[in-house]
Parts: sequence; C-alpha cells; structure tokens
Amino acid sequence: MYCKNCGAEYPSPDSVMCVKCGAPKGEGNHFCYNCGHPVDPNAAVCTNCGCSTSAIPSPNAKSKIAAGLLGIFLGAFGVHNFYLGYTSKAVIQLVLTILGLILSCIGIGALLVWAIGIWGLVEGIMILAGSIKTDGNGRPLKD
Repeated sequence: MYCKNCGAEYPSPDSVMCVKCGAPKGEGNHFCYNCGHPVDPNAAVCTNCGCSTSAIPSPNAKSKIAAGLLGIFLGAFGVHNFYLGYTSKAVIQLVLTILGLILSCIGIGALLVWAIGIWGLVEGIMILAGSIKTDGNGRPLKD
C-alpha cells in the first residue's frame, strides 16, 4: 500500500500515517494507493493498475450510518453534529433545544423544540442519502 500524497510505500498495513511526508493514511490524491504510480487528481481510476483512486477510506473516517441514525433519533440535541465535528452547529442545536424545553413551560417553546427536532431529522436523512458527504474536517464519511 502506498501513500496517496507522496507515493511512498507504507512500512506496515497498520500504518496510520506516511513516514516520508506525514500525511494521514488515505489522504492525498496525487498517487495511487495500490501501485504508487502518479495519478491525475481528478481521475477516477489509476491508469497504471486500474484501481479506484478513492477506494481507501481514511482510518479516521466517521460512519455515515452512525451519523445518520444519531441525526434521526437525537438530532434535536445536535449529537450527530458533535459526532461529525460540526461543534458550532451542534452547540446551537443543543442550546435551542434546551431553551425550547424551558420555554415550553409557558407554551411557546414546544414549537421551537419541534422545529429543532425536524432540523435534526432532516440532517440525519441527508447524511444517509449522501447529501452530506464529509465530516467537520473535510474527510469523506465511510459507509
């Protein structure tokens, strides 16, 4: 297996980063991970060996299924956004939900809680459908 950033061979299949350039395993788009041959960053396959240029997931990739289910069931609390690394959005969802629960004692907060719950549900469905494809650090989600 080769580094997609510099083309150097990994010393072990369990390596999490390249010892030559320091890039995390699976990140980069200049070299084929299968043969180490230079590839066009926009190419879908390596012209040398025919492997997909995006087939190796980052070892730090977050699960699309886990994020989607968290969004559907706990989305009002922003749990899926905390999981994906969208911390600012997650804190906003959590604060608005808590505010809505407090205000529901006087009647108007129930609508706010309902709206935030729908927001989380929609984001969960978008994650599972593939509309949201990356985590907060820009890494693709794994299936």
